[in-house]
Amino acid sequence: MSKPVVLITSATGRIGKELIARLGGGDVEKQFVVRACAFSPGREDELLALGADEVVHFDLNEAATWPAALDGVTAVYSASLDPMLEGHLAFCQELGRRKDVIEHVVRVSCMGADTNTASYDADKHSSRAGAGIPLMLQHYWWGEKALIDEGLSVTVLRNNFFMNHLLKTDCDNIAEEGWFSNPLGSARNSFVATRDIAEAAAVVLTEGPAKHADKFYDLTGPEPQTMAEIATDLGAAMGKNLEYRPQTLEDFEADFGATRAEFFEYLSNGFYCRCSPDFYNLTGHKPTSYADYLTTAGASGETGLDELWQGNLWKKGEDAMKAAAALTNDDAG
Repeated sequence: MSKPVVLITSATGRIGKELIARLGGGDVEKQFVVRACAFSPGREDELLALGADEVVHFDLNEAATWPAALDGVTAVYSASLDPMLEGHLAFCQELGRRKDVIEHVVRVSCMGADTNTASYDADKHSSRAGAGIPLMLQHYWWGEKALIDEGLSVTVLRNNFFMNHLLKTDCDNIAEEGWFSNPLGSARNSFVATRDIAEAAAVVLTEGPAKHADKFYDLTGPEPQTMAEIATDLGAAMGKNLEYRPQTLEDFEADFGATRAEFFEYLSNGFYCRCSPDFYNLTGHKPTSYADYLTTAGASGETGLDELWQGNLWKKGEDAMKAAAALTNDDAG
């Protein structure tokens, strides 16, 4: 009997590479034919070496690339960058048209991405009067809901903020001048390791929809940390003194736009301080700490410190969310 085919979108990303290695690399007993999606040419050898059986060109904004990628697929790992929301919503409709053969979709999302985000009460859960649920969190919910509304068997991994993610905009400062900045200050956030998200996704895909369909898992790190504590861990891993310099939300908004700043204001309220038991319940062990993430290699062979210097969507002086912010609930169906 032939093995089922799983499609890994965003395969060259931090989670995607780890997931491929966990499903198909090394001495793993493969339960799937692992088909990896690549947007840019030249990544095939890398993905095959990690454990992919096949590599296909895939672009969320180009529907012509979808049929070949989905041919024979029964399970999908679905991940997309925040500005790709419109493409993701259209791809959900394509998956819905194939729901007779697509048995399981595992979607990467964000902790709190539901219609009752963190039991949100604007009079109690905001740092300024009248603040609503951040648009980025609404977008993550739309991304989940689009799959659910198509009648697909869906599992959602709702992740805390990624370890390293908020530092990537300051890589030059970190390497050359020994400091980084953002508005989070003393607010504690239980940042999650991307390798843990991949491990959870591998468990959910392997155990399948009979156990995990219509389930929503919050994934966090093992402890909430302040920016000063993050600086201490990263400095120790780099063997240098590293300084955190607080930044105002106004300056942060000038750097990255209102939609991104709104989300960081939400983080500053402490909503992401909670440490969820879901990763332990899925895998049987504690989440990875930031210090361990930085200094140890994951299944793909990279340490968190290696990963810090790779790829960054957010550029100072650019509003990466400008186009996505123009979408409405009507666009989400």
